[in-house]
Amino acid sequence: MKAEETIEIDLVGKTSIADTMIVTSGRSQRHVGAIADKIIQDMKAKGFGTARVEGLPACDWVLIDAGDVLVHIFRPEVRGFYNLEKMWGADRPVGRLAG
Repeated sequence: MKAEETIEIDLVGKTSIADTMIVTSGRSQRHVGAIADKIIQDMKAKGFGTARVEGLPACDWVLIDAGDVLVHIFRPEVRGFYNLEKMWGADRPVGRLAG
């Protein structure tokens, strides 16, 4: 799906909501939706169950809550506005997400 600018943020000791946050971008609403769909399918196929998902209808910002892992998929403009990396302290790049 060629997600862009993927980073991993270690949340251990910062919050109890999750251990890891993945933040990535898609080039358009359609790309964001495709990335989210692929991640959700892969999670189900690998036995992680059904994650809670928000934002799929608009696809400006999709949140996938898989318990210990949160995945945020943004359009670039929306990602820049919310700037989660600065808020939580970005860790390191993790490469491409979702194939």
